[in-house]
Amino acid sequence: MGNKDQRTGLQEQEKAQSLEYRCSSPPGPGEVQEVASGVLWIRMPLPLALAHINVWAIRDGDGWAIVDTGMRTPQTAEAWCKLFDGPLNGLPVTRVFVTHMHPDHVGMAGWITRRYLCPLWMTRLEFLTCRVLAADTGKEAPTDGVRFYRAAGWTDAALENYRARFGDFGKWMYPLPDSYQRIHDGQHLRIGLHEWKVIVGSGHSPEHACLYCPDLKLLVSGDQVLPRISSNVSVHPMEPNADPVSDWLASLAYIRKHVPDDVLVLPAHDEPFHGLHTRLSELENSQHRGLDRLREALLVPKRVTDLFEVLFSRNVQSDPFLLSLATGEAIACLNQLIEAGEVAVRSDASGVNWYRLADRT
Repeated sequence: MGNKDQRTGLQEQEKAQSLEYRCSSPPGPGEVQEVASGVLWIRMPLPLALAHINVWAIRDGDGWAIVDTGMRTPQTAEAWCKLFDGPLNGLPVTRVFVTHMHPDHVGMAGWITRRYLCPLWMTRLEFLTCRVLAADTGKEAPTDGVRFYRAAGWTDAALENYRARFGDFGKWMYPLPDSYQRIHDGQHLRIGLHEWKVIVGSGHSPEHACLYCPDLKLLVSGDQVLPRISSNVSVHPMEPNADPVSDWLASLAYIRKHVPDDVLVLPAHDEPFHGLHTRLSELENSQHRGLDRLREALLVPKRVTDLFEVLFSRNVQSDPFLLSLATGEAIACLNQLIEAGEVAVRSDASGVNWYRLADRT
């Protein structure tokens, strides 16, 4: 754990032709675009292959409520200062909502809340998990982490790179405030003139908060629903036997049940779109196709690293960051099949795990 979050669309990068994109060109850094009355679309730059994150400003009385904040970089701070002095009309930030704890979402939250002496609003698991990960900054890689990636089939060179890169999570975010306002699933919030409902999902992160406004027919989906790529759903060394894929699929079904199809979805990446329920089905189908490919591949024993070409359409071995994401995502799929009794795993004398279909006889 402790890596910067970067959506990779590792399993499939299908372009959802059936979705409707209703907004014009995205706003540039320091600019805004109104997507509904009192709701502004803002983009922040990211120093990643995925070069942007969408954040949102919602008119809240005499100021602005901010939803997500961007990653801690000089470019992001410059963009926020330009916004505060320009398109946001010099009005204060009343509160900061963060959908989840990845640095591109939470990175500037501490900076903004201190600048305006305003509260941070997050779910409990996201706030506490973020603080745990930030506490690893500068520490040596744990033995459990090395063992986890060795079991996946990583080479000695890859393990050494993991040791060198461990503990950089906190470098990409300002320290969180020491207190926060908890939000939770089903909670109704008044932001400005409208009521918003908290819809919590999991799989991509522990307790990801989406914000749904029935009056405006808007859903701020964060990373829980993206239009062109799927969010990374991974297992990490801290909880090696977790089953986030089951959580992910349950969350997609939950969103379909509690949010109607007529909303304009405001995602963290790419453009706002219509077609929520279509996209939920595409994400579910993509996940099931990946599991089907695994079942076919595991007729003979394989390591995690042997399964990358089965699950992913591009080479992930040469990029340490992609290697980490791909490993976590592959193990998440394997753990789901193990939990269902479909796959068995054994460890060899070198501590490497080998997976194959379980004997049903």
